[in-house]
Parts: sequence; structure tokens; C-alpha cells
Amino acid sequence: MLQSIKCIGILTSGGDAPGMNAAIRAVTRSAIFNDIKVKGIYRGFKGLLTGEIEDFKTNSVSNIIQRGGTVLKSARCDEFLNKEGRKVAFENMRKHEIDALVVVGGDGSLTGAAIFAQENNIPIVGLPATIDNDLMGTDVTIGYNTALNTIVDAVDKIRDTASSHERLFFIEVMGRNCGALALNSAIAAGAEAAIIPEISIEKDQLHEFISQGFRKSKNSSLVLVAESEITGGALQLAERVKNQYPQYDVRVSILGHLQRGGSPSAQDRILASRMGYAAIQALQEDQRNIMIGIRNEEIVYVPFSKAIKKEKPINPELVELLRVLSI
Repeated sequence: MLQSIKCIGILTSGGDAPGMNAAIRAVTRSAIFNDIKVKGIYRGFKGLLTGEIEDFKTNSVSNIIQRGGTVLKSARCDEFLNKEGRKVAFENMRKHEIDALVVVGGDGSLTGAAIFAQENNIPIVGLPATIDNDLMGTDVTIGYNTALNTIVDAVDKIRDTASSHERLFFIEVMGRNCGALALNSAIAAGAEAAIIPEISIEKDQLHEFISQGFRKSKNSSLVLVAESEITGGALQLAERVKNQYPQYDVRVSILGHLQRGGSPSAQDRILASRMGYAAIQALQEDQRNIMIGIRNEEIVYVPFSKAIKKEKPINPELVELLRVLSI
């Protein structure tokens, strides 16, 4: 182990994701097991600037693995976008004798971590935690499985009322410019279609869906829509249907932030625990500026440059599967 790393700081940043607490627990206990001190940093990078930092012991992370959200909280920090703000954050790191950071978050959080690491020559390891599952280099991110299950449960309930009233429902889910949640939840819930940004760029999915005569054998239809400027979102699509196809009774359900909440699934707890443990192993191996990923059930180290700011492709076989099964 690098003798210079005697204390690590851990923070959660960006949108919360189920399993973040399991990651905090795994990082903390794995570090302590290896005689490394741990400092919990509250409210993400903002806590680094304001000095909201405290010692974490084994019992600091007791009874949190089953909880959603993050006990370390998360917050926006515009000051961290500036070099002067990052300098204050680095000075606070030195003040608290923190030698390395573990950052748990999504694309924006890891982008900030990469810049901070480069400017100050400090070891940082990232854990991919976002329900969007939009980070390259890992098959799945912490929180995605739980969010998927939450969406499917909600869609199952919406189907009951859709069937009762013979309606066309547009159900909007999160994902920004990544359609993984919409596509996979559509398959899992038996929906008729998923309108996702990856395909909206190429063709008019709504027109194709309507023109195929989607109601020829069904008394109701469910369409999952990824929230995105590219797709237009569920409200814009519903308005278009009302104008162009007034014969259909259209309703919209925007699931919103309920997708982020809830107790993490067993899969997310295990994934977060494995990744948290791997983060400490990586630091012991003198790895820096990497994200912990998982590919084919094996832990991998992914350079920040390859994990962030790149679009994660959709599996075309899943698109075809949904098309075939929705007849």
C-alpha cells in the first residue's frame, strides 16, 4: 500500500441513487479494515469548500445499507466550477489531512472529480451511481436496478386504469439523453413502445407507432418515454397526438423523483458493496483518476476520460425485442 495514503475522504454528488449508502458503508469499512482513516464529506463538493467534514468510524455506517438516498447528502456547488473554489476545496483537504478521495456519483460528479484530480495531483476513485445507467465502461451503475423495478411497479398499476378506460398512456421516465430506463422498463412491463433519444435522432418514433395500427388488437396502450429534449417528453408527445390523432383518448403520467427513492434492491446493494471494496483496493494499488466499473460480472478500472462525456449506446437487440413482443 502507498504509505502516503493514510486517510481518505468520501462524498456523494449529483442526483441521489438507491445504493449510495451501501457504497458509503463498503468504502468506509474496507478502508478501516486496511488501517486507513475515513472522513465523511457532507453535501458533495460543497462540503469540501465549507469544511463539512467529520471522522467516520465503523458504527458511522451501521444500519444504512437498506436506506435510499445518501446519508452524506448531496448539493449543487457552483463555486466548485471555478478554479478558485476548487483551490479552497483542496486546502480543506490538506487541513483535514485527506490524501485521496472516493467520489460517488454520475457523469457530472466524475467530470468534476477528474478536473480536481488533474489540477491538484491527488488520487481520486469514482463509483458510478446514477439511475440513468449512462456511464461508459460499466455494464450497470449503482441505483439503476432499483429504479427499473420502481418504474415497472408503477407501470403495472397504470396499466390497470389504462385498460379500464381504453386509453393511450404516455409514461415519462428519467434518463436525460439515455434511453436505458425507458427501453428496459418497457420490455419488463410489457409496454407497446419506448420512445428514446437514441432512436428519435434517426426517425419519428411516434408516427411509426401510430401508423402501425397499434390498437388493432388491444383496448389500451402504454408507451414509455425518456425525458429528453430530443424526444420532446411525454407532455409534448401527448399534445401532438391530441392534435394529429384526436380519435385517441390520451393521458400522461410523469413518474418524476419517485424513481430515485426507495430501499435499494439486493442487486444494487451487492453492486455498491463490491464497488466500494474495489475502490479501496484500487487506491492500495496506486490507481488514480479512475472509475470502478463492472463488465461481465468482473470489476474493472476505467479511466475518467473514457467513462465521462460519451454516449452509451443502446443494445439494438433490445429495441427489436420490444418491437416483436408488442404486436
